Amino acid sequence: MEKKNNYSRKIVLLMDLIILGVLIALDQFIKSSVIKTLKDKDAFVLIPNVLEFDYLENRGSAFGMLQNQKIFILLVGFVFMALIVFLVFKLPLKRKFIPANIFFAMVVAGGIGNMIDRFRFDYVVDFISFVLIHFPIFNFADCCVVIGVIGLFILFLFVYKENDLEFLKFKQNRYRDMEK
Repeated sequence: MEKKNNYSRKIVLLMDLIILGVLIALDQFIKSSVIKTLKDKDAFVLIPNVLEFDYLENRGSAFGMLQNQKIFILLVGFVFMALIVFLVFKLPLKRKFIPANIFFAMVVAGGIGNMIDRFRFDYVVDFISFVLIHFPIFNFADCCVVIGVIGLFILFLFVYKENDLEFLKFKQNRYRDMEK
């Protein structure tokens, strides 16, 4: 009966690659449209005094920090991507971990979408502006990252039990157990 809840690594990775492909393509399509329609133009008001589309070239990281630090931002991004790929390969091949796979894929897709911008333009195209609260301008890739991280936070804090997370523990040294 346990076998029905298990999936092959190939199927899970294919699902992850499809999610990555769709989200990255959508991100790049949206950003291309934004460049064509909003660059060097006034903001497009969706909801007056609340929500606008306003073109911005972000040469920093989150909230505009680390301005003009492209190499450092890319290196940190690659390290985080490697960590996420490691975690995806460590995830058990069980149905309960499919949502974690999806959320990890969302985080990676958002990261790759913004990395593509950094390689192509030396900046990230941001355009979603909540003027009501003066929140920093962001983009679709940022939304993917935030939704993925919130989803993972909820899963790992409230859904998965301690014994579900055994896969995260490093194997103990067998010799240490023999000394006791």
